[in-house]
Amino acid sequence: MTETKRLTQRSMAFVLAGGRGSRLKELTDRRVKPAVYFGGKTRIIDFALSNALNSGIRRISVATQYKAHSLIRHCQRGWNFFRAERNEFLDILPASQRVDESMWYRGTADAVAQNIDIVDSYGVDYIVILAGDHIYKMDYELMLRQHVEATADVTVGCLTVPRAEASAFGVMDVDANSRITSFLEKPADPPATPEDPNVSLASMGIYVFNWKFLRDLLLRDAENPNSSHDFGNDLIPEIVKNGKAVAHRFDDSCVRAPGADSYWRDVGTLDAFWEANIDLTNFTPTLDLWDKDWPIWTYSESVPPAKFIHDEKDRRGIAISSMVSGGCIISGTEVRNSLLFTQVKTNSYAVLDHSVVLPDVVVNRSARLTKCVIDRAVVIPTGLVVGEDPVEDAKYFRVTDKGTTLITQEMVNAWEAAQ
Repeated sequence: MTETKRLTQRSMAFVLAGGRGSRLKELTDRRVKPAVYFGGKTRIIDFALSNALNSGIRRISVATQYKAHSLIRHCQRGWNFFRAERNEFLDILPASQRVDESMWYRGTADAVAQNIDIVDSYGVDYIVILAGDHIYKMDYELMLRQHVEATADVTVGCLTVPRAEASAFGVMDVDANSRITSFLEKPADPPATPEDPNVSLASMGIYVFNWKFLRDLLLRDAENPNSSHDFGNDLIPEIVKNGKAVAHRFDDSCVRAPGADSYWRDVGTLDAFWEANIDLTNFTPTLDLWDKDWPIWTYSESVPPAKFIHDEKDRRGIAISSMVSGGCIISGTEVRNSLLFTQVKTNSYAVLDHSVVLPDVVVNRSARLTKCVIDRAVVIPTGLVVGEDPVEDAKYFRVTDKGTTLITQEMVNAWEAAQ
């Protein structure tokens, strides 16, 4: 058995999944951001969980806080295959005021600190801290190996980004050995990497620690009244200043096809969410969901195959350059460059163009929807046209500056009431 494999067996993943994701607007009114649907059948959190599982980590905790029911239900249904007798499990850790009856999770570090006794019970040597709200494929084994070989106090997962764009991130200044010499939050003049003056290293919110080291650090931080109890704001800068922090480049552990670019997306805005989903309809998408060697696991509903019916002029059930999930019935509808989740039903003479349609939506006759994101279980009225007149659309629906339109049932109800 290799040393790398032993490292994953001695590790756990702690997934931070409590943030609302307010930039997704009404899409997160009823669900936390990691529970938002993505890619036709998965949820955003499935990527972090699948990366851990595929890397060989089978002890996982998910810390939840904001409107967690949808997320908890998804984990219970889709991630219930772990076997405790094999020392593997996925635990849900809601913000349950275990430390103080008036205290919820105060920050990302506090979410771990409030569960120190639970992590202790796992008996692990290493802990991998993960954000539960990004889309990417990564082998954490490689990051663990670098952490151990470098004898680091913390290893920080980093994206290589153009220096001109790095001001939007927390940026790592590193030396030739990848040791972090300073951590700068959204700097106006981001430092370049030693090997390339045109790029910077941006934090991914992924950290590897020795558990004993982190445990002591969390206990000290919990007693600090001036701390915001956050990894990025408090703990990482402290280690950079007084310990040994090392940067791990995402390009070194990204799982991708030979010759393909690395893929990481924060789908935290409506435009980014729409774009990342629509990108999957490309001829060769950068994110490979068909990769059997690194599958994205999720809850698989028992639904029949998609069905396309009617073959008449202007009333033909077709889908071109699109992804259509199981349970969908495309009845006399033209679907182009769109992504449909499970059990979407469309009716005659409707047109869907560059739209992302979440599960259980019904599109009634003669509706025309262009560059839309349609929330779950929305019933689109007969003849509704969205995406052709942004000024008119904005009276009832959420329209972004880039022209993406979000449609929820409440918005549809307001539109119908005005007719």
